[in-house]
Amino acid sequence: MNITLIIIVITGIISIRAFSNITLLKRWIFNPWLARHSGQYYRFLTSGFIHKDWMHLAFNMFTLYFLGSGVEMYFQYIFGPSGDLYYVLLYLSAIIVSSIPSFIKHKDHEFYNSLGASGGVSALVFCFILIAPVTPLCLFGILCLPGFILGALYIIYSINMARRQMDNINHDAHLWGALYGLVFIIILRPGIISTFIDQVSNYKLF
Repeated sequence: MNITLIIIVITGIISIRAFSNITLLKRWIFNPWLARHSGQYYRFLTSGFIHKDWMHLAFNMFTLYFLGSGVEMYFQYIFGPSGDLYYVLLYLSAIIVSSIPSFIKHKDHEFYNSLGASGGVSALVFCFILIAPVTPLCLFGILCLPGFILGALYIIYSINMARRQMDNINHDAHLWGALYGLVFIIILRPGIISTFIDQVSNYKLF
């Protein structure tokens, strides 16, 4: 069993348990006010292992399985035995880092809550896009576009929705998780930028 599957199994077990255990949900959910005023900073990480409902869980884990596995194999190939450590570090740190903007914005809002692995998943998705930018990615299995195009549209959408704040989705976590994923892999492997440019410049849509 690879690391991606281990993460999915652990996240699935905890999330399913939290569906019917309100005490667990309240203890692990990301609440900036409690993190700041009660020192419960562990919520930055634990919130990434619980989800709102089955659909929320399934979408994140489905994406994690297909794209996260690709990133995991790439890390193992490029970095050898250290690849697994880098992969786990990327995923867990992305969950934490992607919540920082929400913490800054809502640290004095007692009733603001956020949950889900979207920050970590977004980081892996954009790592995958940087590794294989012309590989087609499908949104909801319907709209399929090269990764670099879909990624650009996703960034624009996340910025716009984060500004409007018209729904209960933490678009800030999606956006900053994605950007963090790009920065993480570029720091580890700066040469990936030239590889990305070569692949995109040689891509022909038709």
